[in-house]
Amino acid sequence: MAKEQKQVRELQEGSYVMMEETPCKIRSYSTAKPGKHGSAKARIEGAGVFDDQKRSLSQPVDAKVWVPIVERKGGQVINVDEDDVQVMDLDTYDTFTMRKPADEDLNADDEIEFLEYEGRRKIV
Repeated sequence: MAKEQKQVRELQEGSYVMMEETPCKIRSYSTAKPGKHGSAKARIEGAGVFDDQKRSLSQPVDAKVWVPIVERKGGQVINVDEDDVQVMDLDTYDTFTMRKPADEDLNADDEIEFLEYEGRRKIV
């Protein structure tokens, strides 16, 4: 598996964390002071890397959470077909098809960056 364990206090905005079994990018991170009988708690707001769905997590700062290892890779567009884009990974030369982002105007031979985690990919 491409993930590791970290304490909640080690997380930062912009990094990744697993929420509801989904890799999420942290949008906001805040902590509440420790109470009379407990430890400080962290509240994490994030969005799914691949589905953009908002999620939140509230944990003690010394709790352990899973952090996905999301790779940022480079690719070259081979073919554009309406909603799909055929891409070649510039490191492994593998070719695969990905969904084209609605706001992107891609053409053949464009170089792109994409995120990859456990066989799932997304153009950034």
